[in-house]
Amino acid sequence: MTYRIAIAGMSTESSTFAPHRTGLDDFRIGRGEELTDRYPFLVDWRLPEHPDIEFVPLLQASAMPGGQVLPEVYDTIEAEILERLRAALAEGSLAGFYFDIHGAMAVAGRRDAEAGLAARIRELVGPDCLISASMDLHGQVSADLAGNVDLLTAYRTAPHIDYVETRERAVRNLVHCLVEDITPVRAWVRVPVLLPGEKTSTRVEPAQSIYATLEPTERLPGVLDASLWVGYAWADEPRSAATVLVSGTDTDTVRAEAERIARAWWDARHDFEFCAPAGQADWCVAQAFESSQRPFFISDSGDNPTAGGSNDVAWLLGHLLTTPALASGERTAIWASCVAPDAVRTCVEAGVGGEVDVEVGGVFGGGDPVALHGEVTHLTSGDRGGDIAVVRSGGVFAVLTSRRRAYHYVKDLEALGLDPAAVDITAVKIGYLQPDLYQAAKGWVLALTPGGVDQDLLRLDYQHVVRPVHPQDDFTDPDLTPVIFGR
Repeated sequence: MTYRIAIAGMSTESSTFAPHRTGLDDFRIGRGEELTDRYPFLVDWRLPEHPDIEFVPLLQASAMPGGQVLPEVYDTIEAEILERLRAALAEGSLAGFYFDIHGAMAVAGRRDAEAGLAARIRELVGPDCLISASMDLHGQVSADLAGNVDLLTAYRTAPHIDYVETRERAVRNLVHCLVEDITPVRAWVRVPVLLPGEKTSTRVEPAQSIYATLEPTERLPGVLDASLWVGYAWADEPRSAATVLVSGTDTDTVRAEAERIARAWWDARHDFEFCAPAGQADWCVAQAFESSQRPFFISDSGDNPTAGGSNDVAWLLGHLLTTPALASGERTAIWASCVAPDAVRTCVEAGVGGEVDVEVGGVFGGGDPVALHGEVTHLTSGDRGGDIAVVRSGGVFAVLTSRRRAYHYVKDLEALGLDPAAVDITAVKIGYLQPDLYQAAKGWVLALTPGGVDQDLLRLDYQHVVRPVHPQDDFTDPDLTPVIFGR
């Protein structure tokens, strides 16, 4: 039998505490054949071992994490997805739909964006079309999303190195159910724990061991997939919490395994610690100065743009500029980065070697600007961060960008004439170090700095998260009874 499976989705990670707003130009939108590279496991839009199953790529829109998506932007992308889906249905029925999302997208003024999109897709494809979704493990799975999507799976690594494998698993789970004529049952549990990714990295315990149980669970008779979502701590939404979902054909088994995984996460709630030594900025700088190991990285974690920070908070830059050993040039530091288009324009006008007086920070409203006086040491144009400028003030090299940009690779800093191994501190707006920086680091601490993704969750004013939730509240013995969908 020949089946058709449509592919579409919209993905980003949105902090409701960040002043930035994600606009249309922040999204990378691929349509039809433009999506080929996103799914390397498909050859000519087929799985090689199932040539009778045709995949129909519609549209996938992805944006770097940031503030909430503007509602008119969401509506524009959603409307095109649904329009393309209607056109695909006009050409023939769809047996399946692959929903390619992140899971922590927030739209300003709305709630549970992905569940809303899933519901609209379900209205079009009907109840008999199987929907399978792949998600980031920092996504949020509400009961509404679990009710509209037949199969859900998530990354199992943080930092994320298995995103392609996860997409492929979502597709293969869908194909398996179609070929074997399976209507999956799923057991969903909300676990009232809300922790940042920097405390739940799968590099370290207890997340490492708990996530290691997922594959063995999948090998049990009657189980198709077992997934655990850490959740996204910087979204003030009712769905914000950890979630477990186990799908399969045996209701008793998926129920028991979902409750087991949920209980393991709950029981370990007090064991989660930051995946690197963490503290206030003074302590972090002192650690770097006392260490002889280089490169020495400091995670400027509160404004991490790849977790949803606005990337316009200059608080740590201000701290570095007023540290005497750095101000004098006795010690040296790299700080990357801050979106500051006006400051970058001034640097471009001054040219390399020119002296500038600029204000850095707060372009979206993320904290107070910091005065920066120094020499322009490097300029780059045409980067994905727009124009880039490096300004040296005393011993501090500040990286300024005209667009939001993350620095996850040593080579990206080296391209700016900066060598992390040659300075005392390399401060990067990041949480846990991504693999390239992690491998390069000889020393690393995490600074608890302010911003839209503040690691100190007790400083955040949650209004909509369902309470009680750990660690905001002190309570015991939550109800972890799974909710069953699908039958």
